[in-house]
Amino acid sequence: MVAFRSENDGGWRERLARALPLILGFMLAGALGALLFGASTAQEDHQRALDAQRRSMEVIALVRQLEATTARAEATLARYVISLDPDTGRLYQAQWRAAAGQLRSLAYATRRSPEQQANVRALQVAFDERGKRLAEIGLRTTYDQKMAALAKFHAAGTSDDLRRIILSLDRVSATEKQRLEERSMAVDAAGDRTVRVSQTSRLLGLTLLACVLFAFWIAQIAYSERRKANNEAEAESERADRLETAVAQRTQELREANEALRREAAEREAAEEHLRQVHKLDAVGQLTGGIAHDFNNMLAVVVGGLELARRKLRLKPDDAERHIDNAMEGASRASALTRRLLAFARSEPLLPSAISPDALLEGMADLIDRTIGDQIIVTINGRAAGWRIFVDRHQMENALLNLCVNARDAMDGRGTLSIETTQAPLAEAEIGECPAGDYVRLTVRDTGCGMTPQVLARVFEPFFTTKPVGKGTGLGLSQIFGFVRQSHGEIRIESEPGQGTAVHIYLPRHRASAQEADEQAQSAATDETRHPPTRILVVEDDPRVLKQTLAAVAELGHLPVPCEHPARAAKLLASHGDIGLIISDVLMPDMTGPEMVCALPEAFSDIPVLFVTGYAGDSMDSAQFGGHPVLRKPYTLISLSRAVATALTGSRLPGTVAAAE
Repeated sequence: MVAFRSENDGGWRERLARALPLILGFMLAGALGALLFGASTAQEDHQRALDAQRRSMEVIALVRQLEATTARAEATLARYVISLDPDTGRLYQAQWRAAAGQLRSLAYATRRSPEQQANVRALQVAFDERGKRLAEIGLRTTYDQKMAALAKFHAAGTSDDLRRIILSLDRVSATEKQRLEERSMAVDAAGDRTVRVSQTSRLLGLTLLACVLFAFWIAQIAYSERRKANNEAEAESERADRLETAVAQRTQELREANEALRREAAEREAAEEHLRQVHKLDAVGQLTGGIAHDFNNMLAVVVGGLELARRKLRLKPDDAERHIDNAMEGASRASALTRRLLAFARSEPLLPSAISPDALLEGMADLIDRTIGDQIIVTINGRAAGWRIFVDRHQMENALLNLCVNARDAMDGRGTLSIETTQAPLAEAEIGECPAGDYVRLTVRDTGCGMTPQVLARVFEPFFTTKPVGKGTGLGLSQIFGFVRQSHGEIRIESEPGQGTAVHIYLPRHRASAQEADEQAQSAATDETRHPPTRILVVEDDPRVLKQTLAAVAELGHLPVPCEHPARAAKLLASHGDIGLIISDVLMPDMTGPEMVCALPEAFSDIPVLFVTGYAGDSMDSAQFGGHPVLRKPYTLISLSRAVATALTGSRLPGTVAAAE
């Protein structure tokens, strides 16, 4: 019996040892589940309460920021109305746009509250009305209506939209403060619940600890090792989960930041484009007066010269010839002015040629003297010693005149202006990005007021000028910079306040190649060739230009056939079988000159063609002319003779434009 009981007791203990871990495991799992559920619920409640509290605080902060930003914007507008400073005006626009962005953020932050959404909508309406009122004030200030702008600004200080903005902001703030108080109470309640759960967790933890110790005592070493392995596996899994969550959160943050940067870049690009357009319109307005003045002066030279020539033609032919030369010079300057204007408007391509800088300065001496006035002493010293440069002559003249006018303004009409050319061999990268080689340095030096380092750093920026409104556009130096770079040169400016300014332009020396020498010889041979009288079809829709062209062609010894509309060209060619050349305008009603030539029957495809145009932009697309030469209006008899000779000899040089001489 004793042995039997001992065996039964041992079996009972063994079964108890086996069952006890399972029982304790079930108890532990149930307790842990209840504990985790309670802790999770309490934590979620506490977190939701904290999030709601934080949102309320964010809304209140946004309201305060919006109040401060709108106040700063209106104060900046007041300074702009008083000072008329464009930078202050742009600062106001930036601040008002910032306020609009804060209002959108406020609307987004209150999107889940119908009551707040109604308040924000009312605020948005008042804000938009206020923005229109302030924009009108800014517009009047921009157009120099200072007194009207001050009156509008004073009236805006007591306007209804300002009161509605203040009331709407107060309602939003008051509503959110009330919600903040309620949410703060919810946070406190959730915190108390979390504390109770924590206390219960500690008590339950102590109980479970005792059970675990008892289980460890029963299970001994095997259970201890198994539990340790399980704990390590769970810890590793938790670390992996945390790492995955952190990576996902960081990826989302980067994606949102990238999207925000894209939106900001798009908004900035739109703002820059708008500002660029405003500056361009302002520049065109400022240019109008100067262009009209220069063009009227040139027309006065032409009209006056022709009138004097008519009076002197019979009695004093020498004086008449001198007056005609003056009129021709004025017409040439007017033609150059239109080309420079079109070059500014359309970025016309350069038409470079090899020129002598010393001869260029010598030919411009009288023009420079007339431009800058009698109170400025001008010295011109050409020391290029036969070196030539390969540039567009008209653009080079325009650059020199711009520099001389800037020097005149810097000297306030009195001082000394020195212009000189020198030979300048340069090493690699000695001046900017210029490769090593021979250069011609053209220097324009004045004894004016000079420039500060801050102004000197911005002189090449488009639309930057230190001149008063209406006296400059800020385009001169930027255009010179672009022209010099297009000509593969560099420009440097030396200036100090009170010490004057020196502008140095470095242009590569041009050495004529064998091919260019051959082309010059061929051009000279073409000029000397006297073609026999040729019947020429002249297509021109303007009766006055047609009459003048017919007279010019006849003066050259040819036989002109008039055609006042391009549609009649084919019929006239058929009726005059001996036509050897077509001179056609480019822009005409119904069809252009190139379109007319393309539409001619195959039988007339071999007839040479000379296109004539008064629109400089036509010469930019040489493909449409089919390789035929192009003569630019206005032209002289010499240039017309050369162009006719080129066309009759069959030369087809795409893009070749004969300029008026």
